[in-house]
Formats: sequence, C-alpha cells, structure tokens
Amino acid sequence: MSDEPQLAVEHVGDTGTVVAVTGEIDYHSSPVLRTGVGELIAEGHHHLVLDMSGVSFCDSSGLSTLVGLWHRARAAGGSLTLAAVSDRLARLLRMTGLDQILVVDAGTEEALARLRGGGGGGGGSGGGSDI
Repeated sequence: MSDEPQLAVEHVGDTGTVVAVTGEIDYHSSPVLRTGVGELIAEGHHHLVLDMSGVSFCDSSGLSTLVGLWHRARAAGGSLTLAAVSDRLARLLRMTGLDQILVVDAGTEEALARLRGGGGGGGGSGGGSDI
C-alpha cells in the first residue's frame, strides 16, 4: 500500500505557485498529484514549482505523471520546475533522460528566482526538447 502524496500549496504572487509534495508517487497514488496540480493549472496557476523534498518514492507512473503535468503547464503557456529532488529521484531522471526536459533546481528559492528572471522552465539542461 502506498503512502498517498500530500500537496501543500503556497501561492507566490505573480511569480509562480509552489506545491510541496510529500509521500510516494506511484501507480496507486499518482492520480492525487495529477488531479491536484492539474486543477491548479486549470485555475490559471501556470508557473509551478514542485518542491519534491518530501517525496520518499517515485516510480515510472510518477515520472509519467510529472511529464504529463509538464505538458499541461506548457500547453497553458506556463512551466513546471522540480525543486529539492532526492539523489535517488535525480538519478532516475538522469537514467530516463527526463533531466533533459524537466527543469530541476536545488530548492524552491532557486526555482522562483529562475521564474522571476524569465527562465521559465521550458526544458532541462538539454534545452527544451519536446516529448
């Protein structure tokens, strides 16, 4: 049984919306993340920073959910940035090549600074390729 993720939303003015994610993101629990963040995008919060410091586990379903949310944010003219990912999740992103499209910052302050500077979050270190 998975530890269903919890989402704590912090709206940060015009810069973006920070969502602190805690728990596991797997096949059974990823719909919580998909629905919660999807609703924020639908409400007009298009620049999102997911604080992943509280995520204890993420499998391929979780990765798929993150990519889907990235697509939704971009389709709305926004961005999705991951912040404070664990070493394990960072390794998984590298192994799957998702570090080339998903922007990963050390923490939420760095991610918000990127947004304030207009650096959006269109792609990872590889420079914004589309999937």
